Parts: sequence; structure tokens; C-alpha cells
Amino acid sequence: MIPESFIQDLLARVDIVDVVGQHVQLRKAGANLLGLCPFHGEKSPSFTVSPTKQFYHCFGCGAHGTAIRFLMEHTGAGFPEAVRSLAGMVGMSVPEEERSPRQRAARQQREAMVSRHSQVLETANTWYRQQLRGAGAAVAYLKGRGVSGEIAARFGLGWAGGERQGLSAVLSNYDDPLLVEAGLVILSEDGRRYDRFRERVTFPIRNARGHLIGFGGRIIGKGEPKYLNSPETPIFSKGSELYGLWEARQAIRKEGMVVVVEGYMDVVALAQLGIECGVATLGTATTPVHVQKLLRASDSVIFSFDGDKAGRKAAWRALEACLPLLRDDISIRFLFLPDEHDPDSYVREFGAERFRKALREAMPLSQFMLGELAERHQMDEAEGRARCVHDAKPLLQAMPAGALRMQVQRELAQLTRLTTEELGQLVPLQDVPSGPLVQTPAQMRGTSPVPGRSESNNGVQGSAEAPDWVPDHEPPDDHFYEPAPDFHERPAGPAGGGGFRPGRFKSGRFRDRDGRYGDERPQGYTGPRARVTPIAGRLLQLLLTHPGLVRHMGEDAEHLLEANQGYESVKALLALVRETGAQHAGALLQAAEGSALSQTLVMASTATIYEEELPDPDAELHDALRMVALHAAVAEQQQLAASGLKDAQDKARYLALTERILELKKPRVVE
Repeated sequence: MIPESFIQDLLARVDIVDVVGQHVQLRKAGANLLGLCPFHGEKSPSFTVSPTKQFYHCFGCGAHGTAIRFLMEHTGAGFPEAVRSLAGMVGMSVPEEERSPRQRAARQQREAMVSRHSQVLETANTWYRQQLRGAGAAVAYLKGRGVSGEIAARFGLGWAGGERQGLSAVLSNYDDPLLVEAGLVILSEDGRRYDRFRERVTFPIRNARGHLIGFGGRIIGKGEPKYLNSPETPIFSKGSELYGLWEARQAIRKEGMVVVVEGYMDVVALAQLGIECGVATLGTATTPVHVQKLLRASDSVIFSFDGDKAGRKAAWRALEACLPLLRDDISIRFLFLPDEHDPDSYVREFGAERFRKALREAMPLSQFMLGELAERHQMDEAEGRARCVHDAKPLLQAMPAGALRMQVQRELAQLTRLTTEELGQLVPLQDVPSGPLVQTPAQMRGTSPVPGRSESNNGVQGSAEAPDWVPDHEPPDDHFYEPAPDFHERPAGPAGGGGFRPGRFKSGRFRDRDGRYGDERPQGYTGPRARVTPIAGRLLQLLLTHPGLVRHMGEDAEHLLEANQGYESVKALLALVRETGAQHAGALLQAAEGSALSQTLVMASTATIYEEELPDPDAELHDALRMVALHAAVAEQQQLAASGLKDAQDKARYLALTERILELKKPRVVE
């Protein structure tokens, strides 16, 4: 475990501009720096780095994070590797939290085992690749499939010859049990040993960090099975891995999507033809673990299957694996090719652009699900529609709550000639918040979201749950006003676009470039007075960009937040600042990763990236807390009025609240 206190110390010393600047050419743009996004292809820079807030954000693809996140996403490093790399840049050594002797021994044993497996697998891979050069039949097969030497080298393709113990040429101790455990050698019942892969083109399989964990083999002559994988080993599980994910990582970011195909050769052949964002399962049905990895790589996933019965069956299994992991901000689609084609043959016959067009027009998950249900039943009969509802019930119940489930429920009701209310009675649904994973990343890692980071932590973003500061009520009439961007939309760009940014208006007064306030609107402003961002959102912005303000919040302020609803995220942020001692927004974003607070902070930080430096953050905080008190007083007064002021105590309280509201409405004098 890497202590959270060390992470915060590290982020306080590291400058994100130095980290990003090693990989991206940046230029000054006001208080920030701009460059071409390294995570997707673009001609105009939309990748912004904030040196004061210590995070980056791309307004083109949505990439967002800290210095640690940047190294993980750009280089493919795991969380521990990224931390160690940054620590080396600033001359810090990474400490480890104390473990029991048993824990240390188990970890050392695991590391030694992984090291031994990696060594024998890499040795075998080097041998296979060398053998391919002299294997005329294998080279002819690959050329016949259109695979160039460059692509073969990129994917590390090799050749396992026909010798029963070919690996004995490079593995001196052929009787070592490790070779059987690693899946390279088979031990027969009579005690004889022989190579698992023979007369096959070999495909090295790497995990998300690029480590070699197994092989796939494709026979080029007669024989079964056509494809052969490494067996389950301590470091390889085919139900958890995707072929080509490591090789496709940069293309997936550039294309903004990941395409799932059925075989190794489809992945390689598509890459040869310029479609480099393909991956494949390893001869198994798509699992929830596969879907989790796909959604970590991209928020747009397209499954490409054959259009025959087997292909549609595989697609349905993939759909079932996807349902619990759905979010309203992702896209999962299905592409069914003609029966006589796989992706490789389709691109060869019709071209890469035709295939890309087919990908763009792929069937949405909801359409595939409802269409398949309708096709399986007699929808012109009451009995058929009833069976359709019966079969749809576990599918709907597997989906997290959200706009997508609501849309599917409505369309299913129309399909089965029911009202939405009637369908709701037949298919009761739990209001489970939507999220990126069945388990939160912290639960998957077996750690708490904040106190520490484990060696296996890949820093997955947290829940996509909507921020709790989005209002569901009208504010008092005398409220803060300003032309304010919606947090769910892109804020003003680097050039400003002539628009106003958050913080330019306050208490109905306008602030000029020098931070002074006045009653006159800026020259040229003719737009309507839009209601300000919800006050909880403004508090989040203030505390996120100025964590030091937390020290200035007394008990009265905290009691005020505790006594009113709608400030859960603000209270969680206060606790996070106190627990971690974070000194800037980037450090808070890093500390919140894997928690329900993460997405809320990402949205709030994005809205502030072009906000001008506040001349008086303490005064801003004072005004924000004053508005919290005003909201609370108005709400209580309205509640008393609605009850009819039944007694003298109610009337006295009403009058006291009137005075309180008048006091809170008085504008703050700014010198």
C-alpha cells in the first residue's frame, strides 16, 4: 500500500505542466496552457492544462485528470508505476505502509512467481518470433491474409513448429514444472512432455500493462481446434483478458471507440487495413470483466459479430454481460455482418471506409435487445406479448437506474401494448444508481476510496452518479444572477468566445477585470439574467480550487451545511480536504478517485478551468455561505406560511425570519 499522505506530498511537489510537457507541446493561453490532445486526433488544440489547479482537461474527448492519471492513460503504466515515476522526477522515494510478516511473504511469493512466469513466456515468445522467419508455410499464410511484416512485428506474431519438444532448444530445463504451470508444455498421463503449441502461428497475449501472460495459436493446415489458447494459469484467465487491448490502446483513444471482434486474425487483419482499435475475446463468451475493461478503455464499444445464428447468440450473451454496467454517458452497439463475411473479408471486399460507415450505423444496445425480444415472440397475440414481458423482466432488472432504463421501459411498454405504469407493476425495478461498474472501483480493489492506494490500483474513475448539487427547486427571488454555464456543457473555450465565465457576477453586481464590483452591466451585454449555478455547486468550486478555505470555516458554517439538504457533496469534500491535506484541485481529484464523489468533482473542476483568479476567495466563501443561510431562512418561512401560522410562536418565528432574510439580503460592502 502506498500511503495517501505520500500521494498528497508528491502532488504538492510535482508540477503537472512539467509532466505533460514531456509528451505534449504546450503554449501559453492566459492562465492555462493549450496543446493538441494526446488521447484523440485533433487539428485545433482543445487540451488544457491548469498550472494553478494542477489538472488537465480536454474539451474534445473529455479526458481529465492529474499528473498521475496522465501517465497512466498516456503511457499505460499502472498506478504504482506512475507514482514511482513521478517520485523519481522530484527525488522522492515511495514508502510502503507496514504489512504483517505474512502479508510481506505472500507478496514476495507472488512477485517471484509472476517474474518466473514472465521470464519463460518471454523466452518462448522470442523463440517463436525467430522461427517465423524461416517458416515458409506460415509466412505464406500471413501474406495470403494480407498481413505485412510490419504488422506481424507490431503484434509479435511467431511460429511454433512441428517438433514435439521444440522449446527444449531455448529452455534448458524442459522438465521444470514451471513450464507446465505456465501453459507452454503439456504433461501427458504417461509422464511424457511435449509443447502445447505446434504447427501454429502464435499470438502473444498481453495484459492492460503490456505484460506477456499467455499465447494464442492458429493452425494453418488441417486440424482441430483451429484456435488454441494458453490454459488457465496463475497470471492468465481467458475470461478476463482481451487480445489486442494493449496494442490498440492509442488507436482506441484516437478513434474514440473500441471494436470487439471474434478472433485474433480479425484484430490483426483490421489493423493491417487501418482500423487499429479492434480487440477480441479469447474463445469465450463476453464476460462482465471484459465489459469493465472495455469501458475503461472507451465510452463507445461496438461488438462486431457474424449475422448467423451463432453470431447473434454470442451478441446476446455480450448484451447480458453489459446490462449491469450500463451508464447514460456510454454507447454500446452491435454490428452484424452478412453471413458470408467476417470483419477481415468484409473490409477486403468493400473497403475500410465502408466498414467504418457500418460501425457508425451499428445497432444500439436498446434496439438490439427490444428487437430480439419481439422476434422471439408472437407480438400480435396477448400470450406472446405476455411472454415477452416475462423474458424482459430479468433484463430490465439488471439495468441500473437512469435515463436509458427509463427509455427502454417506455419502449417495451409500447411494444407490449401496456402503459408504463402497468409495466412497472409487472416488472418492479429498484432505484439503484447507475454507475460504471457492478462494484465501485474501491470495492474491486478491496480498499477504501481515500486512505491508501494498493499495488493493483489502476486508478479507475468512480461512479457516474449525478452530482447532488443540481437543483430540483426554485431559489428565492432575490438570488445571485449571472450568465452561468451549465455544468453538463462545455464551458467557454480558451478564446473566451465573448462569453462570461463563472465568478464574473455576484450579488446582482458585476465585477470588472480588476475585481471591482459595480451595478452596471458590462458594455455590450444584452443577454437575459440567468440564474446562477446552484449554490452547492459554487461552494464545491470554491473549496475545490481553494482547499485552504476549509481552515477558515468555523463550526457555525459546518452546522449550517449539516442542517440543510443538498450539500452532501460539499460535506464530503470538506472531509476529504481535512483527511488528505490536499493543497490544490488536482490533489483532491486524485484523492477522490474510486469514490462516489469523483465524478462530481470532475464536473465542478471542468467548469472552473477558465475561471479567472478570484481577488478575494474568503469573501466569495462568505457570500456563498450567506446564500445557504438565506435559502434555509426562506424555506423555513415558506413552510410556516403554508402551515397557516397557527399560534403566536409561529408568528414570532415568521417575523424573526423576515428580519433575518432582510439582513442576509443586504449587499456586502466591497472596498
